[in-house]
Amino acid sequence: MTVLAGALVLDPDSGETRRADVRIDGDRIAEVGLGLDGPRVDCGGGLLIPGLIDCHVHVAFPRPEPLPHNARILEAVPVLRGLLARGVTTVRDAWGADAGFQHALREGWITGPDLLISLRQLSPTGGLGDSGSADPLLPDPLFDGPDAARAAVRRMVRAGADWIKVGAGGAMAHLREGRDVRPTDEELTALVDEARRCGRDVLAHAHTAAAITAAARAGARSVEHGTFLDENSVAALKETGCWYVPTLSPISDGEFAETHRRSLVMAREAGIPIAAGSDLAPRPHVDLATELRLLAVVLGDAGALKAATSEAARLLRLDHDRGRIEPGLRADLVLLDGPTLDVADLPARVRAVWHDGWEVTAPCARTRPSSGPATPATPPR
Repeated sequence: MTVLAGALVLDPDSGETRRADVRIDGDRIAEVGLGLDGPRVDCGGGLLIPGLIDCHVHVAFPRPEPLPHNARILEAVPVLRGLLARGVTTVRDAWGADAGFQHALREGWITGPDLLISLRQLSPTGGLGDSGSADPLLPDPLFDGPDAARAAVRRMVRAGADWIKVGAGGAMAHLREGRDVRPTDEELTALVDEARRCGRDVLAHAHTAAAITAAARAGARSVEHGTFLDENSVAALKETGCWYVPTLSPISDGEFAETHRRSLVMAREAGIPIAAGSDLAPRPHVDLATELRLLAVVLGDAGALKAATSEAARLLRLDHDRGRIEPGLRADLVLLDGPTLDVADLPARVRAVWHDGWEVTAPCARTRPSSGPATPATPPR
């Protein structure tokens, strides 16, 4: 049992803070209030926020250069460790990581956030997921026709996918080259239906308004990127309850940066639920801290933190377990220096991180509160 004392505690849904102690018992938050008893950690007037959630990462994305396959795996070890040290306690991998990473995290072989996986990006022949070369470590992502789309979903589920990812449209480079190969509406509908039959949700890569609209109408849980929203695609997101994960970071200084920002403004004004995703976690110069800074330009600091905590948990259907600082929820917590919600440079403010009740004290070490053995966390599907 450990009491985190003397901090302001953030309610991410309201954006308000209040002075309170937080008692951790095992891997759970046991109590939030003033004057709590127990061994105390002095938080010295800092700000306690829920553990951050990144809804779009690539911790083990295949590299274009001809490297051994195990290089992709080994590269992910410091990536995962660094994410946790910066306060990111849950991530959804959008292509690259497999169930072996989850096993290694559960066994304590490596250190990192809870990891939800999608394995690969499903697409028709010639689409974004058709790289032209097979990866023997991951299932075949290609399909042509509704029945083949269903089979592709089943291959991913068999290999342990928590989420199903589909390329509802091409990459930005494909758009520039005029070769945006997209699934048919029938293929998308079959894919989403099969995912639901298998107890999985779908995240859809989509830049263009047409791809966004098609993915939302087919029933995707979230649309990723959404660079070129228009009135029709915003209406489709609104009517279907589809989430928007804008991933501003990758093109924040490119030719479409302002267009992308306007799309976020449109989504916010329409009341579309927004969750945070960085897209390029393996690259230290672009991670969730960068994404939050960019989101704050439109959503404000409180809105950016909400997108990476309580709203992200709702998107991932984990809000019963994390994303807020409340009794009964997971003891995933980040202590920031200072009392403000300013996200301009979060990594510089991170003083301590607790994950499953463990304090992350160094890149490779975690200290358990004195309450008995830990139970390895397996994110629910």
